[in-house]
Amino acid sequence: MEGDAMPDVTIIVPALNEEDTISEVVQRLLELPMPAQIIVVNDGSTDATADRLAEFGDRITVITNPERGGKGRAIRTALAYALGRTVVVQDADLEYFPEDIPTLVAPILEARYRVVYGARFLKGMHPGMALPNKTVNVLLRWAVYLLFGRRINDEATCYKAFERTFLEDMDLQCERFEFCPEVTAKTFRMGEAILELPARYEPRTKQAGKKIRWTDAPEAFWTLLRWRLAPPPQERK
Repeated sequence: MEGDAMPDVTIIVPALNEEDTISEVVQRLLELPMPAQIIVVNDGSTDATADRLAEFGDRITVITNPERGGKGRAIRTALAYALGRTVVVQDADLEYFPEDIPTLVAPILEARYRVVYGARFLKGMHPGMALPNKTVNVLLRWAVYLLFGRRINDEATCYKAFERTFLEDMDLQCERFEFCPEVTAKTFRMGEAILELPARYEPRTKQAGKKIRWTDAPEAFWTLLRWRLAPPPQERK
């Protein structure tokens, strides 16, 4: 990113104990062929994540939370520092491919959409994904349709890209993994469509450090219902 020009994208990376993968994730983000602001939120890590991040110097912005706050809170914290025309969330593991980000944000930069999701399941679910997680993803798909009348293939994908000002106007309340259903619900309640584009995905196991569990599903369903019943956020003029 050169000078004071607004970057095309701000990439927010919540990180909790990801010493094995964070360096590669950040390096691949730095190599993207577009002006990008990278904000990593070190969310109470107790391993060497902080040391790995320090190696990148001022090429990235690092926000350190002394205690674990949750993915949603990390995203809200980073959003206050975001400068990009678009914002996208990148997990700190290697389940997703950073090289897909330019394709995801392109429709927003071209002013064709304000929200784009990188869908993992457009050609079916990954065979390496655990059965409980597959089941929850299918149920979330149906919950969105029943509550909002909109069809969506992959509600819980990490790769959610937004026009930055639109995301800011949502007045996010999330603390943990309910970030995903909150932004999905608010997008539809604010009258916007979600474009889904293919995203590559390689699931990792609990043993490899995966944080979200199928037991997080009740909170996701409640969040969808909560924001379906609440008044829609108002965009700033």
